[in-house]
Amino acid sequence: MSRIIAGAAGGLALANVPGTGTRPTTDRVKEALFSRLESYDILHDAVVLDLFAGSGALGIECASRGAARVELVELNEKAAGVCRRNADQVNTVLRRRVVQVHRTGAEGFLAKLQAGGHYNLVLMDPPYTLTDSKLALLLDLLVPVLAGGAVVVVERSSRSPQPQWPAGLECFSDRKYGETQLWFAEPAEASLQQNP
Repeated sequence: MSRIIAGAAGGLALANVPGTGTRPTTDRVKEALFSRLESYDILHDAVVLDLFAGSGALGIECASRGAARVELVELNEKAAGVCRRNADQVNTVLRRRVVQVHRTGAEGFLAKLQAGGHYNLVLMDPPYTLTDSKLALLLDLLVPVLAGGAVVVVERSSRSPQPQWPAGLECFSDRKYGETQLWFAEPAEASLQQNP
């Protein structure tokens, strides 16, 4: 069982996804990730998108730490059910509906969005089996919906190559934690001028 690390719902136990098909972010990686996001001062009042949400633990951690809205996107039926239970639990603690769950695929969800600066933070923890070309397509679909100053975090196997960043995104940092690699990107200057 995982727990929310900090914030208004800190210590709250979250349900995990039973069986296989999802890969929870380890506590070590989660703590390092949120330490970094806190240093960017990006979480307070942020609009967050958690693609391939699994149990929703990363997005729900954002809600606990002050995000204004969190959207969890998960296609797997069992995982989406766990997301809903965890979202209901944290929304009850926070006394407002911060976390919403969408049971759909990441590509279909992104393709339906209108262009505009919707998201301040995007967390992507796709299955390691997701191809590099599919990841590149998803990153390209993200560009038109990022707010100025947004941060995109991609979690992959440390054996995977760096994502193929589209013209509208620039990688500014990466960190390795054992078998896990985190990549951090932000909108490119030209992209910001097109999507104020």
